Amino acid sequence: MIQAIAFYLFAAIVILSGALTITSRNPVHSVLWLILAFFNAAGLMLIAGAEFIAMLLVIVYVGAVAVLFLFVVMMLDIDFAELRAGFVRYAAIGLAFAVALACEIFIAIGAWSAGGLKLDQRIAPMPEAHVSNIRAIGQLLYSRYLYVFEGAGLVLLVAMIGAIVLTHRQRGGVKGQKISRQVSRRPQDATRNVKPPVGQGVEL
Repeated sequence: MIQAIAFYLFAAIVILSGALTITSRNPVHSVLWLILAFFNAAGLMLIAGAEFIAMLLVIVYVGAVAVLFLFVVMMLDIDFAELRAGFVRYAAIGLAFAVALACEIFIAIGAWSAGGLKLDQRIAPMPEAHVSNIRAIGQLLYSRYLYVFEGAGLVLLVAMIGAIVLTHRQRGGVKGQKISRQVSRRPQDATRNVKPPVGQGVEL
């Protein structure tokens, strides 16, 4: 009974926050409604027993993507009148995408109600009943798909280094820090103990 109440509560909030994300005129408010939708979707995943997906929704989507969207939207100078003008122009395309996504959802519901796919147990054996969702994914990821996982990490590392190299610029007129010169400097060269006469300043 409690699970059913929690499911309908989370689902209602997800639908409401998703609708407010689209209909909000202020982009900052849209991002905040999106964050609320992610949190409630994570609650739905916990009820379904998918702890790993719930954790990804909170850590990756809320903690990184949505916060990045929020900072970008708040830092950009957005012309709200121009945004409203472009809504009518792309309304037909958006409606076509919405209809296509709705059809896919109905097809997925029909396939799920029909019994789903019968997987070959030799290729993808089902985990044991007492093993948690996260542990089962970890065992499969670090055994059968270990090299694929390491290759994906290597690709991300190369992409990160490439982004740093592309954005790095050599600017003229900037005094760079010379660590070796700072470390090799002696204390007696850094300070001077002087006693100037009265009424006179210190010569630099």
